[in-house]
Amino acid sequence: MTWTAPEVTRVEQPTDGDERSQLEGWLDYHRDTLLWKCAGLTADQLRQASTEPSALTLLGLVRHMAEVERWWFRRAFDGQDLPDIFCTDEQPDGDFDNVADADPAADFATFSDEVRLSRGTSSGRDLDERFVSRRGNSLNLRWIFLHMLEEYARHNGHADLIRERIDGTTGE
Repeated sequence: MTWTAPEVTRVEQPTDGDERSQLEGWLDYHRDTLLWKCAGLTADQLRQASTEPSALTLLGLVRHMAEVERWWFRRAFDGQDLPDIFCTDEQPDGDFDNVADADPAADFATFSDEVRLSRGTSSGRDLDERFVSRRGNSLNLRWIFLHMLEEYARHNGHADLIRERIDGTTGE
């Protein structure tokens, strides 16, 4: 059975609004951008590495961002006792490294679920609500939003280069 990544319609980033709507809007824009970079590709294309020696793939980025969503919103901020999704002690980079036999449909569903659960965890919570990171730093929900924007922006740059290598498609 052949699988192709679905088409994605990105909602433009907000140009006005209060702090919360700006943070949520920009984060959703970057989440959509990652999916947009994967749109219309086959499973084999999603597993195609950028260039040697790197093993970085679009599917690996989707898997990694599912892990990151889970880690920051549900584990760190909300204190939920959850395991990693793709990584183990033996394979700490399993999200990136174990894509050869990965099921893109399942991985995209996992990503979507983690985004939905992240939204649910942060919904109605004060941006100033604090938690202590695993490094002992006192952080707040606002910090997570800003960190997630940085994380997506960096990896969306990677995704742009990988996509261009796969089929020449470029874009913001």
